[in-house]
Amino acid sequence: MNRSSSRSGGANLPALRHHNASLVLDLLRVAGETGISRLELAERTGLTPQAVSKITTRLRTEGLAAEAGRLASTGGKPRTVLRLVPGAGYAVGLHLDRDELTAVLTDLAGTPVAVHVAPLDLGAPAGRVVGAAAHAVETVRAGAPRTGDRRIFGVGAALPGPLDHHGGVLHRVTGFPQWDGFPLRDVLAGRTGLPVVLDKDTNAAALGLALRARSASDFAYLHLGTGLGAGLVLGGFVHRGARTGAGEFGHQTLQLDGPPCGCGGRGCTEALCLAAVARGDTAEAARVLGAGAANLVGLLDIDRLVLGGRTVAAHERTFVDGVRAVVGERARRDGTGPAVPVTAAGGDRLIAEGAAQLVLAPLFGRAGEGVGPPRTGGDGPARTDGPA
Repeated sequence: MNRSSSRSGGANLPALRHHNASLVLDLLRVAGETGISRLELAERTGLTPQAVSKITTRLRTEGLAAEAGRLASTGGKPRTVLRLVPGAGYAVGLHLDRDELTAVLTDLAGTPVAVHVAPLDLGAPAGRVVGAAAHAVETVRAGAPRTGDRRIFGVGAALPGPLDHHGGVLHRVTGFPQWDGFPLRDVLAGRTGLPVVLDKDTNAAALGLALRARSASDFAYLHLGTGLGAGLVLGGFVHRGARTGAGEFGHQTLQLDGPPCGCGGRGCTEALCLAAVARGDTAEAARVLGAGAANLVGLLDIDRLVLGGRTVAAHERTFVDGVRAVVGERARRDGTGPAVPVTAAGGDRLIAEGAAQLVLAPLFGRAGEGVGPPRTGGDGPARTDGPA
C-alpha cells in the first residue's frame, strides 16, 4: 500500500478488503466510546452501505466492534451506533534502552493496562538481553484482563539504531558494536511465540505521537536520553528511509575535529550534547540541540519540533526554551516567517507505548512507511496473535 492510497478512502474491490476493514476500524477507534453509525462510516470511507454492513458484521463476529446505542430517529429507523471494543485485543510494546527496559501491554485503543520496568545492560550477552525482554513480555502479558478472548497481536520492540526495520536485524548500535547483524526480531519471536516488529526507538515514539495528533503534519521528534536521535513524520507517515537510516540525527557533525563520539566520528551533535549534560551545563546542551534542530527545520521545512527523553524531561523548561531560542533566531535570520513551535512530549513510557503501536497501527491502516496492513482472510483483521 503506497502513501497516496493508504488514507484516500474506501475501495469496493475484493483485493482491498483488508484496507476497507482498516478504514472502518480506524474510524471506530477515533470515535471512542460515543461510537459512529454505519451511515457515517459509509459517508466517511466512500464505501457502499452494503460493504460497510458486511465489514461491521465481520468485526462484531470477531469481537472487535459492538453496539454503543442508537441515535434518535429523525423520521426513519433509529440508527445503530457502533464502537471499537478496546479489550478485544492487545499488543506488547518494548523499549530496550541502554540501561533500562520498559514493557507495556496496551489495548486496541492504545491504553496501557500493564507496565513493567527493570534495569537492563544492553552491553550484556545477547542471550541475557533477549531473556530479559522475553521475561518482560510474559510479565505484562499476564496483566491482560482474564475475561473474554485475550488476543495478543504481537510485540513491538524499539531500541537505539541503526537497524534494519524490514529484516528485523540490528546493525552497529552506537556503543554496542557486538549487536551488529543480530536477528533480534526472529530470536525474540522464537522466545515469546508472538510476531515481533522491530524499529528504532525514535521512530516508535514518532508513530505514537502521529497517531495522537490525528493530522498529516510534518514534525520531528528529538530524543535526548542516554543517546540522541530523531523520528521523522512527513505527511503523517513515519519516514524511515530505504535502509531505516533516516533520523540518525545525533551523528550529524556540528564541530569538525570536535570530541570523539561513540559512533567513531568526532564533533557529533550527540557527543556535544552529552558532554554538556555530563558537566551540568544543560543550557549549553539545549543550545547545541537547538543548532541541530534548526538545521533539520531548514532542511525539511517541517511544521513543529517535539522534544523527549529522560534528559529533556529532567530539564524540560531549559531545553524547550533553549531550542526555541536557537530555532527562532535562525528563522529571523533566514526570513522564513515565524519559527516552528517547540514542545516537550512528556511521559516516561512514550517509546514503549509507541512500540505497541508498531503492532496495532496496521490494524487501523495507520502504520506509515514500512509496516503494511495485516493479512486478512476477508473483511476483518488478521489474527496474528499467539496463545494468550
